[in-house]
Amino acid sequence: MTAVPAPTSPTTVDGADERRVTSLPAAVWWQLLADHERRADSLTAGHRARRAAGERHAIEDFLYDYYGTRPSILRRWHPGVGVHLAAGEDGPAPQHRWRWYTVDADGTVRLDVDGLRNDRGDSVRFIRRLLTAIASRPAFTGCFGLHEWAMVYRQREHRHPLPLRLGQRGTDAVVESHQIRCTHFDAYRFFTPEAVGLNHVRPTRDSQVDLDQPGCLHAAMDCHKWATKLGPAVPGDLALDCFELAGDIRLLDMRASPYDFSSYGQPAVAVETPEGKAEYVARQREFAQRAGRLRARLIEVCSTLLDPTGPPPTGS
Repeated sequence: MTAVPAPTSPTTVDGADERRVTSLPAAVWWQLLADHERRADSLTAGHRARRAAGERHAIEDFLYDYYGTRPSILRRWHPGVGVHLAAGEDGPAPQHRWRWYTVDADGTVRLDVDGLRNDRGDSVRFIRRLLTAIASRPAFTGCFGLHEWAMVYRQREHRHPLPLRLGQRGTDAVVESHQIRCTHFDAYRFFTPEAVGLNHVRPTRDSQVDLDQPGCLHAAMDCHKWATKLGPAVPGDLALDCFELAGDIRLLDMRASPYDFSSYGQPAVAVETPEGKAEYVARQREFAQRAGRLRARLIEVCSTLLDPTGPPPTGS
């Protein structure tokens, strides 16, 4: 947060009927907003340029196509629950025009917690239940990213217009020589019909809360999905951290896939070899730690929405 001299520094106010809130003066929240917009623009610059040119990217487009990410929405800075934006010389903060915000008589803009909870309460409860369940489990790191291999097993046509590093026969042989251990439904549902029966479990949408675990790359990428669904309750820095993590994981996911991404300048993480497995697991553990920190913050956002009169947050 940008430091400003008193008396324009943030102040903390105790409310009798709600958790403590932080009031940001205009000089502070304008700086936070500008910093957020610059960071968001940097993260989405490549995608926006390709979209304007009508070009596709086999790695990065996933974040926008599958997750429905919109750069304009990602660019919006939200202060989060319990952070109030004091009016400036030009009037209320621009968020006052956005959905799920309200303006007090003195021009202070804040999140309409009641309105958001009334509209999305069921989703918030599910997200908290899922993320809490994931956080309660140890990370499993023995899948080696073979879900992507199972998505092309014994198939002549593939999702990406790229060659397979080992060819179809070599790819099939890797699948057949390993135990496929995918627990994430949104990866498993893209398995080829011949690969479905090779998986050691049968994930379903209903079993997601029971099966998702913190070592799963897709469960970690989904932090971005849940941050998006929680909308303006998620502070801007947390939303961008989740998006950035999803992008980093997507890169590993594709480098460890059977596709040849050398045309994108990306060397393979050859999970069919001991060295490749070791590299994959090391990165998987790193991502699990990053996702764990973000997941804890998302759980806190959910809890604050569902119980705004609870104790103040323990930290970021």
